Amino acid sequence: MSDTATREKWERVADWGRRLRRPESSARRSLLLILKSALAATVSWFVSYELMNATSPAFAPFSAVLMVQVTVYQSVVQSLRYVGAVAAGVAVQAVLGLSAGPDLVTFALVALVALVISRWRLLGAQGSQVATAAFFAFATYTGASSDTDQVKELGQIVLLVVIGSAVGVGVNVLIAPPLRYRSAEWGIRALAQEIHDLLDTMAPELGEGAPDADTTQGWRDRADRTGTLISQSREGLRTARESLRLNPHPWARRRRGTLTFEAYDRTMEALVRMISQVTAITRSLDLQHQDEKQQQEEESGPDRDYAPFLRAYATFLSSVVDFTEILATLDEDHLRDQAGRLDEAADGLERCRREVVRTTEDRGLSLTDPTEPYGVLVVEATRLSEECRYTAGVLGNSAENGSSGSRTA
Repeated sequence: MSDTATREKWERVADWGRRLRRPESSARRSLLLILKSALAATVSWFVSYELMNATSPAFAPFSAVLMVQVTVYQSVVQSLRYVGAVAAGVAVQAVLGLSAGPDLVTFALVALVALVISRWRLLGAQGSQVATAAFFAFATYTGASSDTDQVKELGQIVLLVVIGSAVGVGVNVLIAPPLRYRSAEWGIRALAQEIHDLLDTMAPELGEGAPDADTTQGWRDRADRTGTLISQSREGLRTARESLRLNPHPWARRRRGTLTFEAYDRTMEALVRMISQVTAITRSLDLQHQDEKQQQEEESGPDRDYAPFLRAYATFLSSVVDFTEILATLDEDHLRDQAGRLDEAADGLERCRREVVRTTEDRGLSLTDPTEPYGVLVVEATRLSEECRYTAGVLGNSAENGSSGSRTA
């Protein structure tokens, strides 16, 4: 191996080590999850194989690994559903197997009934375990030599699942119970960064004149691809809330009384609306190029005649860039300071919006002509300004309410 390749290898190792040292890094979370799952599986195997001498000891470690969920709350909820699903599957086999015998017709009935029960909404994602448990129970049942052994083996399956689930939940609760409250911040940062990056690309182009069709189409396509990011951000907020529920960590207990996530929830939805408004802006600009004849007619005039409007609008978008730049670094530890900066940025943004309106009036641009983009652009600028002011107010109030000694989200 060359010196360069060796150096690059060790640099990657060093980078992975640095990421492991960060408390909320994905590498650290993944490693911790692997270690906790291995521990839960090992303890469950020891109990089922060494202490109980179970016929099918693998049920316990399998169940334990499934229960080391992302949050303590999910571990508890999913373990209850999982045990219920397995118990239902085993019960189906016990009733039909003991009454009809281990033949093909019985198996078909077991499969049919188990699959029907698996659709029960109360079982959620664990519904599929009803059929799985029923099939394993049928296999175990057919290998037993007497009715007593059959009942014993079926009961042992449920007991092993209970033990494995209990061990999995116990490990998750007692060893580094996961806290994901920062996921709410990360979701807001991601949405704000997406708006920031797109508008930061658009503003200079608009300041130089009317953009071409390829440019506006690229903006529109980029704005239309935000659905996945929005879903991920909302999921992060849900996980952040959930990670505090039933969590015995002292930090979680302190935060349960002070961290409501209401401000972050409202901020995130405001950002979602802002993305819709930016999308409307890109769509309006792009629609101007749908009619090639119209585009050719406008090439000699609009870039010059409407240059003041475009420059004013570019300045407005730059002010939104400044606002979202602050949101893209949101940190509850510095929320009070950031809320003040957001308020100042919202003031500047509103001044830029008024300049857009003034320029529109001075140039006599039509806000009602459907073939012109100016009406939509002015309306969306007003909505963006209102959302930014609303967001600054929400986080400002949250900072004030939390300044008496507790952190705010």
